Amino acid sequence: MELYEKREKYNDGFLKVSELHSIYYQEFGNPNGTPIVFVHGGPGGGCSDSSSQFFDHNYYRIILFDQRGCGKSIPSAEIRENTTWELVEDMEKLRKFLNIDQWILFGGSWGSTLSLIYAINYPQNVKAMILRGIFLGRKQDQSYLYQQGASWYFPEEYEEFASFVKPNERHNLINSYHKYLNSDNLDIAMQAAYRWAKWELGLITLEKTPFLEEILSDRKANLELARLENHYFVNNIFIKDDNYILNNVNKIENIKTIIVHGRYDMDCVPEGAYLLYKQLKNAKLNFIPASGHSSREPLIASALVDATEELKNMNF
Repeated sequence: MELYEKREKYNDGFLKVSELHSIYYQEFGNPNGTPIVFVHGGPGGGCSDSSSQFFDHNYYRIILFDQRGCGKSIPSAEIRENTTWELVEDMEKLRKFLNIDQWILFGGSWGSTLSLIYAINYPQNVKAMILRGIFLGRKQDQSYLYQQGASWYFPEEYEEFASFVKPNERHNLINSYHKYLNSDNLDIAMQAAYRWAKWELGLITLEKTPFLEEILSDRKANLELARLENHYFVNNIFIKDDNYILNNVNKIENIKTIIVHGRYDMDCVPEGAYLLYKQLKNAKLNFIPASGHSSREPLIASALVDATEELKNMNF
């Protein structure tokens, strides 16, 4: 199925979630419809109005929100008071603020990670999940993306990414980029953010994105994505158990879950989706042929819309 047409939001605002942070939220669709929340990727990816196009506006009450430090949330690119557990609690505060009893989680990439961790901690508040591009958040998943793994398939792009730091710093690029992304010299931080964002965004589609440089011209978005992703990965997503999701998946094993994952996803390896699926009792796994990571790849976008339609037919 094709994406739905864009429509105007009917509500938006800021929710103050700490002394430092306020998160921006928007609502689209049917105010009395089934609540579904879009959990964006990154960390630091933010939402756009087009994120609401996966859903039938006549049926769903669609909630979009920008996680701490990105999109329209304030302050921008702020890593203080910014951890996985605080993001989980932000979601819970937003649910209560909007007077929602239960909602459907719609999360992709890092959004799948955050959705799963939220569901593990608040299973009673989750009606169902649609998850795309599963990222389990383990050290091996981070190493594959930023050290060795994806580098085997994109050697030219990886060389550009790695060459930003000195040769003796390249044994751990996540740690090495950290000081540059958080430099007091904003120009250095922006240069590092550009390299980081270019490496990751260059991997997410099966075919190279022809307008990648146009996307990368947004320096604010680059810094939010790069600084926040790096902050989370330097800190192993702030979870002591490296396999937290799979070790706790029994808490959500009966929640209706639809998993959509590109067969040739170079950003988040398909094995993660399969391992998750095998431990869930009420799940469907759709590996999408001729597709990479991005939710905007045609076959993946279609599969995601199909998933929202499938849940409609279950009268959630």
